[in-house]
Amino acid sequence: MDKERYRHGSHTVTELKYHVVWKTKYSYPVLRGEIGLRLRGLLREICVEKGLRVIKGNIRPNHLHVLVNAPAYYSPAKIAQYLKGKSSYQLQRAFRGLQKRYWGQHLWGRGYFCATVGAVTEEQVKRYIESQDDELSDIQVWDEPKEQDGELQSD
Repeated sequence: MDKERYRHGSHTVTELKYHVVWKTKYSYPVLRGEIGLRLRGLLREICVEKGLRVIKGNIRPNHLHVLVNAPAYYSPAKIAQYLKGKSSYQLQRAFRGLQKRYWGQHLWGRGYFCATVGAVTEEQVKRYIESQDDELSDIQVWDEPKEQDGELQSD
């Protein structure tokens, strides 16, 4: 296994990548110039502090995209909380003009987008699970319940 690609714990090997996107409150285009550069540095610092690895990032004037590799003990919600909370606090301390625009101390909009990213597709995983037939067993491979005429049917 590739040491750089996978995270190794005492009893685990994981590869968890999240694409996280969030935007500025009211979609104000404030992430330009010095603010954008400082934000990039802050996100890198926060990730190092929390054991996250930034794979790729892109800061746009009113939103940003970050692809991070994370340890298994961080949920996507916790990752977004760390990145949004700490960066908002630090940016508003460094750039007093942001405090005037965002007087309630909330630089970021309330929500975020997060999707997992992987090296294999869902279809590949399903085929792999179905192909695990080393021995005959009474236990069958299951899938989502099938819908027939508006009613859910189990296998």
